[in-house]
Amino acid sequence: MTMMHYKGYEASVEFDEAAEIFHGEVLNLRDVITFQGSSASELKQAFAESVEDYLEFCKGRGEQPEKPFSGQFVVRAPSVLHKALSLAAKRDGVSLNKWITTALERAVK
Repeated sequence: MTMMHYKGYEASVEFDEAAEIFHGEVLNLRDVITFQGSSASELKQAFAESVEDYLEFCKGRGEQPEKPFSGQFVVRAPSVLHKALSLAAKRDGVSLNKWITTALERAVK
């Protein structure tokens, strides 16, 4: 699977050998944004146009466009772990949010 990026939106692209066409879909949205093209340049243009159409559609309805990632997510953890994390953050003199964000950043490097 190939990935494309435009204005913070990420899309997966696949090639349909039978139809001889590339088709893509923007990922991580509840809204559905698709596009297609028969060449790389056509596909890139169609992706940009689809995102721009989506942004204009939202603007016309007075709605905020959905973003792929808001920067917030809920994590459920056992209370014992929650307590240990909170104590570790206090020991380090930072908020629980900052402590967890730092740990996650280290984990994905």
